[in-house]
Amino acid sequence: MKIKIPLWLLFSVLSMLMNGIWGALVELPEKRLSPPFPTTLGYILWSLTFIPCSIYLLYRIKWKLECSVKSIINGLIIGIAGALGSVALFGALRLGPAYIIFPVISVYPIITILLSVFFLKERTHFIATMGIIIAIAAIFLLSLQPSGKEGITGFLWLFLSLTAFILFGFQGFYAKVAMKNMLPESVFVYMTISNLLFIPLTYYMTDFSQPIYRGAGLYIIFIIHLLNSIGALLAIYSIRYGKVIIVSPIASMAPMITTVLSLIIYARIPYYLNIIGIVLAMIAIYMVTYGELLNEKLKVKKILQC
Repeated sequence: MKIKIPLWLLFSVLSMLMNGIWGALVELPEKRLSPPFPTTLGYILWSLTFIPCSIYLLYRIKWKLECSVKSIINGLIIGIAGALGSVALFGALRLGPAYIIFPVISVYPIITILLSVFFLKERTHFIATMGIIIAIAAIFLLSLQPSGKEGITGFLWLFLSLTAFILFGFQGFYAKVAMKNMLPESVFVYMTISNLLFIPLTYYMTDFSQPIYRGAGLYIIFIIHLLNSIGALLAIYSIRYGKVIIVSPIASMAPMITTVLSLIIYARIPYYLNIIGIVLAMIAIYMVTYGELLNEKLKVKKILQC
């Protein structure tokens, strides 16, 4: 008897794995290569990996990109918020390990929810509300670093992480509104364009007075970043072929993969308060995601009853 795996499940799991693995590997070129390959230049390679995925999506929609003024503005707002968030993320990864950075950023859906509550007058589920409270506690615990030990120093990493956290949350909120009238393929293309717009900024931020890795490993770095762009591509199709209420909890597990792999790569045990923060962040992101999906299910049920 053959077991047929649904496309949405295959795409969801592959997207989760690719994004989780990318998160754990993205910092290594700067921290493990000698000479290092700066994350500022890593952003440029990352942006370029979105081009082949965008071309594929344009081909799938027969090159009919939505080009109305409203679509362009909405697409660029979503894209620029994500691009700036990614610049902040790459900056944060220069200063600290992924096992601390990603749990902070992964709870960005709480920003999406709060904006939806304030501007769209939506109600949030009790489970999601509890998740928000737990997320705040997680961020606080992750921000605490022991003195006199090798690791993160200063608070610039936290500022950059919180900047990415806010921008990704806003991106999620605006995409939630705009994508009701836009194809996800068009949004992805405008995200790609936005990513490319910030290449001059990250190039300017690079310190070329320092030695920079220029070896054959650049191809491997490109492949590492390609994992994220393909993961984003698969996420689009997982939502198209499946139900958001099932797909989203699977996607929310990617930061957990990143954290575990990053801890293995660093071969270290974090500060005990950070461990609690990591666990709380994972619980929070799942509660927030699951709570919001339950909320959407209740909305559909009320509409059907009317």
